[in-house]
Amino acid sequence: MSHSATSTLQEMSGIQNLPLLKIFEAQSEAGLIVSHDLRILGVTDSLLKETLTIRENIVGQYVFHIFPDNPGAPDASSTATLKEVFQQVFTEGEPYKLEAQRYDIVDPENTGSFIERYWNTNTIPILNEEGEVACILHKTINITEEICAKRELKESQERERIALAQAEQQRLRLERLFEQAPAAFALLEGPGLVFKVVNKTYQQLFPGREMLGLPLFEAMPELKGQPVYDIIQHVYNTAETFEGKELLAPLSRYQGQPAEDLYWNFIYQVLFDAQGEVSGVLIFSLDVTEFVKSRQQAEKNAMALQELSRKLEDRIEQRTQELRVAQGEAERQSLRLNSLFMQAPAAICILDGPDLVYELVNPEYAALFPERELLGKPILEALPEIKDNKVYRTFREVYETGITHEEKEMLIPFVRPENGAMENRYFRYIQQARYNDQEQVNGVVVFALEVTKQVRARKAEEASVKQLRLVTNSLPVLIGYLDREERYRFANKAYEKWFLIKSEDLIGRKIRDVIGEVPYQNVKGYIDQGLAGESVVFESRMPYREDFVKYIHTCYVPDIRDGVVRGFYTLVTDITEQVYVRQALEESEYKAKAMAEMLAATNQELKLANDTLGKYNFELELRVEKRTSELQKANRQLQKQIRENKKAEESLSESHKKLQALTKHLQVMREDERKYIARELHDELGQAFTALKIDLTLIMKMLAAGQIEKGLFHAELQSMMKTINSSITSVREIVATLRPTVLDNFGLLSEIESQAQEFQKRTAITMELTTTLKYIPLEQEASIEVFRIIQESLTNIARHSEASAATITIDKADNFFRFEVTDNGKGMQADNLTEIRTFGLLGMQERADRIGASLTFDSMPDKGTRIILEVPFTALATI
Repeated sequence: MSHSATSTLQEMSGIQNLPLLKIFEAQSEAGLIVSHDLRILGVTDSLLKETLTIRENIVGQYVFHIFPDNPGAPDASSTATLKEVFQQVFTEGEPYKLEAQRYDIVDPENTGSFIERYWNTNTIPILNEEGEVACILHKTINITEEICAKRELKESQERERIALAQAEQQRLRLERLFEQAPAAFALLEGPGLVFKVVNKTYQQLFPGREMLGLPLFEAMPELKGQPVYDIIQHVYNTAETFEGKELLAPLSRYQGQPAEDLYWNFIYQVLFDAQGEVSGVLIFSLDVTEFVKSRQQAEKNAMALQELSRKLEDRIEQRTQELRVAQGEAERQSLRLNSLFMQAPAAICILDGPDLVYELVNPEYAALFPERELLGKPILEALPEIKDNKVYRTFREVYETGITHEEKEMLIPFVRPENGAMENRYFRYIQQARYNDQEQVNGVVVFALEVTKQVRARKAEEASVKQLRLVTNSLPVLIGYLDREERYRFANKAYEKWFLIKSEDLIGRKIRDVIGEVPYQNVKGYIDQGLAGESVVFESRMPYREDFVKYIHTCYVPDIRDGVVRGFYTLVTDITEQVYVRQALEESEYKAKAMAEMLAATNQELKLANDTLGKYNFELELRVEKRTSELQKANRQLQKQIRENKKAEESLSESHKKLQALTKHLQVMREDERKYIARELHDELGQAFTALKIDLTLIMKMLAAGQIEKGLFHAELQSMMKTINSSITSVREIVATLRPTVLDNFGLLSEIESQAQEFQKRTAITMELTTTLKYIPLEQEASIEVFRIIQESLTNIARHSEASAATITIDKADNFFRFEVTDNGKGMQADNLTEIRTFGLLGMQERADRIGASLTFDSMPDKGTRIILEVPFTALATI
């Protein structure tokens, strides 16, 4: 343990009876104090309660012995993560936060067991008097309930969505089965028993009646008061299947016609929705009227034959033959029903007796287990893999209790026939008891569907959704989903920077409460369009807060399922910078247009200014020449006076000094005048105005002579417009360089880096900036002058050096900052270094002089150029 930590522990041990430690232990936040060797020095009552620990058992102990990793959650890596955080806080002395970290706690009531926990933590360094980290305060908040609730909600929603989708798919399959079946099928929906589906066979039983969309007892009112009414109500209310044989139900085949006695064999079976609630009744019907009447007639004939046996032997034979025909018809109907099961698209089998022997297997069921012999074998002999699986237990329960069992996604491993390896397969099935004539269970009917592909696809989709969450969180675009109540159901991480709230905390909140009233009214109309099922794309100014205004480009994409708008997806892109640029461009274009209109008017003024300038230069040369002549004359007179009077030598010497000073002053005045004129007449604008003047003069001459063609006139105008645009671009560049924004906001070093990057983009010259400094604390005036000198150096490299590479090196000496700009170009001539002649180099020297800096130029032909600027610390910014 380090000396600082030992001292801290001793101090804390010595104040056990003082209020300070008691105050720490009693605070509402859960926290503990940890030493350098990661031992617990103190702990709050709240943390003891949250972690189910006792203070006497943990104080002084190694923190990760008290709070170890949960072996049952290897992906959590709790101790490794927290250990890195502790080491970083001890090393850097800065607080560190962790969000939603899983860290399970030991279950004190079950040895070796852990309790799942999630935490938000904040680790804070505690400094001693020397400013060193003596220990750390680890504060934590238990967010387990929030994490588990979100996870359970997501899992529940996913299960509900899958169940509904599978139920809808199964419903569609059943509809196709009903429509194609040779037996009479009908589907009644809801407590009103409304005809939802009627297949052709059922409709043919009543060719003259309307059924679809009508309640059963409205479509067939004559059923009221008959046993069928009570039977079907009982089936719907109790979910118990009913099988009727040769039941008399007087019905009219054609609406409005008298009822006739009809006999039916039928089965009433309830249907369940995705939540397991009864949603309707399925009817299997077989008209056996002819068979029953034939049998009844046969019975009557039998009685008559007993009385008249001797007289009607021939008729008995005839009626017996008719009975056989009727029985044959009944057998054919039975075969048709069997054919229905064999042709059904779902997998169906019938297991007989307590050993569950395969009695009937349709092709779809046999296809589930290719190369296996099923018929006539007990299920455990045909499918030995299910012996210890839940599916076999439910078979036994259905057979023994008669209670129907349904599974929506059962995992059953089976052996692959091709290689003998075990393969995980998933099935959805219904196990339903079969009854004999004595209402005793004598077998089990199975409706099965393999859903292995769907389960694997769902799991793959879950992985894709997780990956999508990672992708959306990495995008700068705000991506969300709003339901019909305008509440957020999804929001990516980009929302956090705008609204200063965790993306998960946005879930369930209304958009109006999140973005504010004014922004909400700006987009309310678009929200209504999205909830009406329209795709919307718009741009809007959004004053979210007084100091936070954004221009946004937004897309609303409606979420339409089953013809109903469930909500809409929203994608928001920040276009604030583009809007400001566009506004600035529009303003510049307006100014450029005004400038173009002024060009014609200023052309004459420019001509007069040029003439005046020439006249002024001429007059200046005359004055200088006259003054020089006067000085020369005065010099000759002084020389004559020297020769004439040696006694006046001292006075003459003084006059000579004055003459030299006056000559120098005149030279400086002339140079100042020329420099002033050169600065006023900007090279590029002067050339542009001259070119415009020449073009206008040429056009005016052609117009006066009537010799200009339309095409030529148009070409000249385009050339003039190009010159104007070039001038506008020059003006924009000058304006843009007057006050670099990066320099104001981020300092000199950031602006130089920005210029270096921009230089490399605009030229084919490779630029490298080398420095170990993180910030250059020069005052504002000095920063501007240094930046302008480096900017002018880069401009000279781009225009004149013919270099392929350049370097900017910045470092610090004992009492000055040193800036060095070098290139590998053609270099400068020696006379250009001994006597600075260009306005660019002269301007650089003047800027250096203004801030008391030293500027030197080092160059040799074909060896490149090096410019060195040394700025003294006297130019440092005042803090």
